[in-house]
Amino acid sequence: MAHQVPDDGSLLPLMEEFYTIQGEGYNTGKAAYFIRLGGCDVGCHWCDVKESWDAELHPLTAADRIVENASLHPAKAVVITGGEPLIYNLDYLTQTLHQRGIRTFIETSGAYPLSGSWDWICLSPKKFKAPMQQVADKANELKVIIFNKSDFAFAEHNAKLVGPNCKLYLQPEWSKHQEMTPLIVEYVMNNPHWEISLQTHKYLNIP
Repeated sequence: MAHQVPDDGSLLPLMEEFYTIQGEGYNTGKAAYFIRLGGCDVGCHWCDVKESWDAELHPLTAADRIVENASLHPAKAVVITGGEPLIYNLDYLTQTLHQRGIRTFIETSGAYPLSGSWDWICLSPKKFKAPMQQVADKANELKVIIFNKSDFAFAEHNAKLVGPNCKLYLQPEWSKHQEMTPLIVEYVMNNPHWEISLQTHKYLNIP
């Protein structure tokens, strides 16, 4: 990444920000302000936001401005995603959001050290770059994307990394949801420590 992102997190490569309904996982159905940061080297071939991978494409934006934009909306909840948001130091951004009374949520592959102060951590690990144990230890939610049958074993491997109170979700990859959803339903019925997560925003046709 040629972007000179300051180590203090005062400037971040912002791909997009928008107010919507959380579509996946434990917090499905809740209004939240989404902040998508550019930059990712995990490289999932089924990623639905590949344009987020190159941080150079996304302007460095003041964290203070991001907070100002987030504070304009009724729901005092921000979801920080990517790309891979933990490439960056998120201490300043999350502290400033908290000072405004805004709760902080992150979705991360866990491949980078944890920074920031979080009300909810969703760990969505990828095969291409294993999650760090320090992130798994603090995860509130483990969400594993099921693209093929081998992903169930991958999910169980990662379930061993998280704490006993972490919520466990299996989510069909969207392009294969018709094929994989019946398998997930059967798996959860046989392994009820898991729950099903669906990309409800895609069914509802909202961002």
